[in-house]
Amino acid sequence: MAAPVNIIVGSHIWVEDPALAWIDGEVFQLNGQEVHVQLTNGKRVVTNIAKVFPKDTEAPPGGVDDMTKLSYLHEPGVLQNLATRYELNEIYTYTGNILIAINPFQRLPHLYDTHMMEQYKGAAFGELSPHVFAVADVAYRAMMNEGKSNSILVSGESGAGKTETTKMLMRYLAYVGGRSGVEGSTVEQQVLESNPVLEAFGNAKTVRNNNSSRFGKFVEIQFDKSGRISGAAIRTYLLERSRVCQISNPERNYHCFYLLCAAPSEVRDKYKLGDPKSFHYLNQSNCYELDGVNDAHEYLATRRAMDIVGISEEEQEAIFRVVAAILHLGNVVFAKGKEIDSSVIKDEKSRFHLNTTAELLKCDAKSLEDALIQRVMVTPEEVITRTLDPDAALGSRDALAKTIYSRLFDWIVDKINISIGQDPNSLSIIGVLDIYGFESFKHNSFEQFCINFTNEKLQQHFNQHVFKMEQEEYTKEEINWSYIEFVDNQDVLDLIEKKPGGIIALLDEACMFPKSTHETFAQKLYQTFAKHKRFTKPKLSRTSFAISHYAGEVTYLADLFLDKNKDYVVAEHQGLLTASKCPFVAGLFPPLPEESSKSSKFSSIGSRFKLQLQSLMDTLNSTEPHYIRCVKPNNDLKPAIFENLNIIHQLRCGGVLEAIRISCAGYPTRRTFYEFLLRFGVLAPEVLEGNSEDKIACQMILDKMGLKGYQIGKTKVFLRAGQMAELDARRAEVLGKAAKKIQRQIRTYIARKDFISLRQAAIQLQSCWRGMLACKQYEQLRKQAAALKVQKHFRCYVAQTSYSTIRSSAITLQTGLRAMTACNEFRFRKQTKAAIIIQARFRCHRDYSYYKSLQKAALVSQCGWRRRVARRELRKLKMAARETGALKEAKDKLEKRVEELTWRLQLEKRLRVELEETKAQELAKLQDALHAMQIQVEEANARVIKEREAARKAIKEALPVIKETPVIVQDTEKISSLTAEMEILKKSLLSERQVAEISKKACLDAEARNSELTSKLEDAENKVDQLQDSVRRLEEKLSNIESENQVLRQQALTISPTGKRQPRATIFQRTPENGAVPNGETKIGSDTTLAVSTREPESEEKPQKSLNEKQQENQDLLIKCIAQDLGFSGGKPVAACVIYKCLLHWRSFEVERTSVFDRIIQTVASAIEVQDNNDVLAYWLSNASTLLLLLQHTLKASGAAGLTPQRRRSTSSSLFGRMSQGLRSSPQSAGLSFLNGRVLGRLDDLRQVEAKYPALLFKQQLTAFLEKIYGMIRDNLKKEISPVLGLCIQAPRTSRASLVKGRSQANAVAQQALIAHWQSIVKSLNNYLNIMKANFVPPFLVRKVFTQIFSFVNVQLFNSLLLRRECCSFSNGEYVKAGLGELEQWCCYATEEYAGSAWDELKHIRQAVGFLVIHQKPKKTLQEITNELCPVLSIQQLYRISTMYWDDKYGTHSVSSDVISSMRIMMTEDSNNAVSSSFLLDDDSSIPFSVDDISKSMQQVEIADIEPPPLIRENSGFAFLHQRTD
Repeated sequence: MAAPVNIIVGSHIWVEDPALAWIDGEVFQLNGQEVHVQLTNGKRVVTNIAKVFPKDTEAPPGGVDDMTKLSYLHEPGVLQNLATRYELNEIYTYTGNILIAINPFQRLPHLYDTHMMEQYKGAAFGELSPHVFAVADVAYRAMMNEGKSNSILVSGESGAGKTETTKMLMRYLAYVGGRSGVEGSTVEQQVLESNPVLEAFGNAKTVRNNNSSRFGKFVEIQFDKSGRISGAAIRTYLLERSRVCQISNPERNYHCFYLLCAAPSEVRDKYKLGDPKSFHYLNQSNCYELDGVNDAHEYLATRRAMDIVGISEEEQEAIFRVVAAILHLGNVVFAKGKEIDSSVIKDEKSRFHLNTTAELLKCDAKSLEDALIQRVMVTPEEVITRTLDPDAALGSRDALAKTIYSRLFDWIVDKINISIGQDPNSLSIIGVLDIYGFESFKHNSFEQFCINFTNEKLQQHFNQHVFKMEQEEYTKEEINWSYIEFVDNQDVLDLIEKKPGGIIALLDEACMFPKSTHETFAQKLYQTFAKHKRFTKPKLSRTSFAISHYAGEVTYLADLFLDKNKDYVVAEHQGLLTASKCPFVAGLFPPLPEESSKSSKFSSIGSRFKLQLQSLMDTLNSTEPHYIRCVKPNNDLKPAIFENLNIIHQLRCGGVLEAIRISCAGYPTRRTFYEFLLRFGVLAPEVLEGNSEDKIACQMILDKMGLKGYQIGKTKVFLRAGQMAELDARRAEVLGKAAKKIQRQIRTYIARKDFISLRQAAIQLQSCWRGMLACKQYEQLRKQAAALKVQKHFRCYVAQTSYSTIRSSAITLQTGLRAMTACNEFRFRKQTKAAIIIQARFRCHRDYSYYKSLQKAALVSQCGWRRRVARRELRKLKMAARETGALKEAKDKLEKRVEELTWRLQLEKRLRVELEETKAQELAKLQDALHAMQIQVEEANARVIKEREAARKAIKEALPVIKETPVIVQDTEKISSLTAEMEILKKSLLSERQVAEISKKACLDAEARNSELTSKLEDAENKVDQLQDSVRRLEEKLSNIESENQVLRQQALTISPTGKRQPRATIFQRTPENGAVPNGETKIGSDTTLAVSTREPESEEKPQKSLNEKQQENQDLLIKCIAQDLGFSGGKPVAACVIYKCLLHWRSFEVERTSVFDRIIQTVASAIEVQDNNDVLAYWLSNASTLLLLLQHTLKASGAAGLTPQRRRSTSSSLFGRMSQGLRSSPQSAGLSFLNGRVLGRLDDLRQVEAKYPALLFKQQLTAFLEKIYGMIRDNLKKEISPVLGLCIQAPRTSRASLVKGRSQANAVAQQALIAHWQSIVKSLNNYLNIMKANFVPPFLVRKVFTQIFSFVNVQLFNSLLLRRECCSFSNGEYVKAGLGELEQWCCYATEEYAGSAWDELKHIRQAVGFLVIHQKPKKTLQEITNELCPVLSIQQLYRISTMYWDDKYGTHSVSSDVISSMRIMMTEDSNNAVSSSFLLDDDSSIPFSVDDISKSMQQVEIADIEPPPLIRENSGFAFLHQRTD
């Protein structure tokens, strides 16, 4: 980062600040090398020009997602970009292909759900917003495409989020490489579940992090050839063993100790555990619990994770027993013994913990005590046992605890690796490295030394990778470049690991000498590296040394280096635990080989760690690396706090600033030709006025500015450090001159405008004065004219008044005279009227008196006549009274009649009771018979064969005397009784369906007994029908034999002793009591006596095979016919109508077994095998929906009605059924035609059929095929428009070529190209609409298709808008809005009948685009946005759009900061209330309708007038298709 140039007055720059690291300001004065700056906080500072950096005032308000796009790639620019993005909850940022992840310290579940993983799957790197999933996907795609192993290195300090980032990486790799349908736990599940196990035993709370990994972890995920996870391995590095015994406040020990103390009470009692405060290894710190973490729940979760990774229940018990033993071991305390330098157990409490430890480890308590306080020294002469003082005994105790825990952790890692399994055939891996970051504390020991040594190694690898990427970028752009120097840290690595003479080598050497101490080791370091530039000695310390690492200088305390470096187990400890009776504990300490125990070869932690690290580096060097740098924004571990100094320190430690320095050593500023011309085209407008290529235009601008050392590649301009600032200074100068010119012009315009306004005011004043004079003259003339008019009107008034007086007097006189005449006339009329009234009253009185006299005379006459008639009637009554004997006789007759009726009623009741008793007896007999039949199964088989042979012989002998006796119905009660018995037998047979064979034999036996009684002929025939029902459920090979047996049995039962034959069957009409046919239709059932013809016996025994073959031929012809495209007739699919008519005519819906349904389904399945043929799919969609509609209105599930005598209809599939069906279709039985006499008309006329299981199954299969075909058409359309949708969401780059002259033509072409993408979508929609219209697909289904398609378009466009910042711009919103207009026009063209509510499905993208293109966004309130502009969008979605928005056309800003803050508060509340915070939409691929919806929405289908296809038109078997309605 070279010193900036071209700093002038008015320049915006960055200045160093001790509190904020960097602060921006404006230059207001320059004095040589001194710069006077006005800071944004109001202060003024003076600094050197070499210590300031230019600020990009045109940087996007939301920052850039890739910091290589920054105009000024320097430290303050990087810090400002990260701070801006972090404020918007954008925690991920790229620096080239390096991902920087800032810990948000809050849950952001919407960033890591399955839908988000689906979005990043297969997406190009950099196409979507920065994300950890993008890095994982790049590694996975590179492995699949190039076949090379990849690695992802996650680094950062404690609390930066390395562990969580690693989890997300492994989740994504498990998502893209997972396997489905694998029994048990898959590899990816075990790898993911190994995280909580390793965290429980390897993570602890530190000062900076509540879940800090105290070990390094490298996970190798192995993949097979198809990209599926086939194995995995976990490697761990340098577990911090000292933490087991020593912790500081406010840290915690490893999680497993606290989890075990919070386990259920029975577990704690078993291990004799209690409060963590009672254990020495835990109570050294006051922190026992973590905020938001329930240790009891975590214990159960850890146990579940152990189950998944393959640790058995016994092994889990052993593990936690060892953990409990370590806790108890820490409470063993020693006191001084009686002898010098000896020690003993301090008290009974320590003795209790010692015994408990021995009990848990299953070893001898005395041996454990001796191993802690004694040491055995073997000399050539003797074996010497010496005791340890209390301090040494405590050291021995802690050493044992650390050794046990270290071995336990290594065992868990090995167990996980064994359980997961490794794939030896795997050719490629993806390694995820979760390693500790650079550490520098107040006191740094051996662990920090090893950690920083690791980071030095990784930093060297990182620098080489960054340098390599720089070279690849230059090579890709084909520019001339020379070797770029960068600072290498090889000298630090040599200082640490070089042999001989490195720090690790000197440490091993010191550990080999018993008398070496940390002071002698430190002095050796001082002597050896006194002149080394990276090694320094602190002034006031004798055991400390400092190393200058790449991230800064770190001072180490050498006090415990020797103890922590020794990697050996005390022989007493080894022997004690090897002899443990617990196999698990003994397995942790296997006996050492004799040669190794005798060998004196020294082993150290440092050397072993160096070898592990070298192995890791070899693995990383053999893979393609990807880097994720995790950053902790603050030390308070709280969200929304961004501490600049802390971030800068971590960026230095993570090597990010070093990578930027390497970039600055070459060409730190890179701009595409379009971006360069857009920014610096004002420097040479004459270049842009022509139509030269962008590359030549950029070259001309740079040459004009006189810059040297730049490079122009194939697509970008590469500028040296400082050249961007120089160009910006020239640009600012040009813009300044332009601003002055604009100011001059505007001032001229304002002055001229003022002059014109004054001149117009003077003219207006003159006009007003002239107007006033004219008004005065006019007023004088007006007054003169008014005086003349007043005089005229006064004279007129005087004359009118005189005339009015004279006229009024004349009228008054005339009125008086006329009133006198009227009074006289009134008086005369009144007198005349009174006279008339008097006369009328008199005449009325006279006539009324005459009427009253006549009425009185009539009443007198009537009373006399009535008296006379009454006397005559009295005489007659007296004569009738003498005849009472006749009345008494009539009464006796009536009483006798009543008694007779009463007797008859009692008799009828008695008969009914007897009938019921008879029924019960018959039922009991039949049940007993069925029970006996089950016992005599084998005997019944033999009887069937004998009966068949006897029947044949009887027929041959009795041929001359065969006669069919008509059935005479004599006793109604008997017939009812037999009918009831028949129904009971049918119910019994249905209940015994699972033993059909036994029931059949039982029925044959019962029939053999009943055949001897001719009076029970109908009962026997009923049992034959039941036998036919059972036979149809037997194996196919027995059906023909049983049908023939029924024919012979019927012929044997119809023999008559008269010796004559009847020419045909006798048919009787059924009554409702004996099983009536609905609507009075006559029917020949299987219980009707079959006529035996007088022809030859060969003609009487029609073979069943011929009937089967005929039916099979008809089915074959139907299948062959519907396999063709039969087209449509009157908008109705011919195939569906023909299938329905045939199935209904053949009565296939009512049979228990048929193959025609399966053959139809297979035909449909074979027709839609070609999924891309939309014509065929639409054709069968129309047929399937129509046929399903017909079935929905025809079929009804058979319930209790299936047990009634109507069940006999199903016998049409047997021999008798087919023969009777032939009779129905014959001319002689015209009165019995059931189907031929019924013509199918409208859907309302379709009769309801009791469907059997095959028909109902066929309906379900047809429904499934309808849904499948619908889904195939919908998915085909999705596949067709998906590639175009990716082009529709963002306008092509060329469409924003420039706003200068000469570019309008290219802009118009690009805009036309964009509309062409939308028009291709419209073309696809039209194509599918025409196809479905041509195949008469129901409009209901068409609407559903396009509704889901528009919903898919809405989801894809909206999600792309939220995931790609370059799409959230003003101009892009205009382009998308224009494209949506094309879709709206298509909806109008398609009409509501076919488009339905499809346009409403685009509500999310419509409102989002509407928000992008509105003006004055900062003035909009949150209420206006949520209630008026975007009521459908959630707060998360609005926040995402608002923060990602940028105006590339007018340079306006997004909504105000207050609105952003309100949105953030609402999002926080939603997350606290467990509301889903995902801002992405999900595509609904379900079937959005049911069979009932189709039935309700489709119109009635007229199937009567469908013309049969040519293939079956002339076939006699399909003659029923030719019938028409009247």
